[in-house]
Amino acid sequence: MKDKPKVGRPLNFQNVGEMVEAMNRYFEETPELELTITGLGLAIGLDRGQIITYAGKPEFSHAVKIAKQIIENDYEKGLRKNGRAGDIFGLKNFNWKDKIDVENSGTIAYEH
Repeated sequence: MKDKPKVGRPLNFQNVGEMVEAMNRYFEETPELELTITGLGLAIGLDRGQIITYAGKPEFSHAVKIAKQIIENDYEKGLRKNGRAGDIFGLKNFNWKDKIDVENSGTIAYEH
């Protein structure tokens, strides 16, 4: 069986250890309440789409999830500390919602 030819650009990180090391540098050098996904991407040489691509690779998935959770936590702390609309927007990008979904079941009886 022939090996498939490699298509596309080579990965920036050949193993998860390299990626985690680069991510940790970003987290150590960036002040609290200033962490962002795009900032992480710029620091480690990836765009947002590439970060998503790495998240889909089993060996990198956990590291990307933890990095995103660290950033999500930073937004959450900012919201608690400052109550800024930007933090709310950031958290919505992590699937937070500020609405309540109400589901009704049953019937309404009208009396005459």
